[in-house]
Amino acid sequence: MDDDIELKKLRWRCRRGMRELDQLLDRWLERQWRQSPTAERAVFLRLLDIEDDTLWRWFLGHEVSSDVEIAALVEKVRNVPV
Repeated sequence: MDDDIELKKLRWRCRRGMRELDQLLDRWLERQWRQSPTAERAVFLRLLDIEDDTLWRWFLGHEVSSDVEIAALVEKVRNVPV
């Protein structure tokens, strides 16, 4: 799939019910997606399937995913500079 078309679709999937989640996910997508390895991209796609309230607890650090790949990516997303 053309990278620009894929990014447009992913931007839409990054739109959540909370502006804060939108910003976190979109920032990672814009700054990290293109240079991320295929495996990390797959984890990001899995992350997008998770409910907003769960994601928010993870991003706030109140909980940690039991999936180590997801937990590691959550940390990367949290640490993308503003």
